[in-house]
Amino acid sequence: MSEAKMKEAAKEKLKESSDPLEKLRNFCLSEGYCGLLRLGKVFRVMDKDRSWTLSKEELSNGVAKFGLDFSEADINKLFSAFEKDGQSGINYEEFLEALRPSMNEPRKKAVEAVFKHLDKTGDGIVSVEDLKGVYSAKKHPKVVKGEATEEELLKKFLNMFESNSSMDGKVTKQEFLDYYSSLSKNLDDDEYFVSVVNMSWGL
Repeated sequence: MSEAKMKEAAKEKLKESSDPLEKLRNFCLSEGYCGLLRLGKVFRVMDKDRSWTLSKEELSNGVAKFGLDFSEADINKLFSAFEKDGQSGINYEEFLEALRPSMNEPRKKAVEAVFKHLDKTGDGIVSVEDLKGVYSAKKHPKVVKGEATEEELLKKFLNMFESNSSMDGKVTKQEFLDYYSSLSKNLDDDEYFVSVVNMSWGL
């Protein structure tokens, strides 16, 4: 299944979904491989005090900003499913984890191995500097012609794993997993998925 077909299938499921978590998951998938990334960015921007939690009001505002019109009952159901002690709000990383299409252990290990390979500094972020240690774009036609710098091309490459609302040329492990979890949904065979991931990165 291509990304376009996945988006169409998710749009159809969205019409049939009654559970708010399922609605949100299908809405993310209907946005393509980067849908979940975009929602994660929305939540992280709202988390101004870096507490990794969202209040019910912040959750409601975040979902609305993402483009979904949820009823108060939908928000209450979502919030109560993840809120633990009645006062601290919900941990949105756990929330995003629940939304993410599941990858089994072999697939997740393959993606994590690639990220570790790319993260040369071991700081949990893949940057342009990390990529320079793995790839060289010096012979790219645009670089040779002086139309672009190597750094610009590598940053553009990293942008593929980020949401359109926040492209800083830095990809976290979570963003990397979010991207591949959507891709994983389109590939039924584990061995094929792992080979696609490894071949894409020359492993």
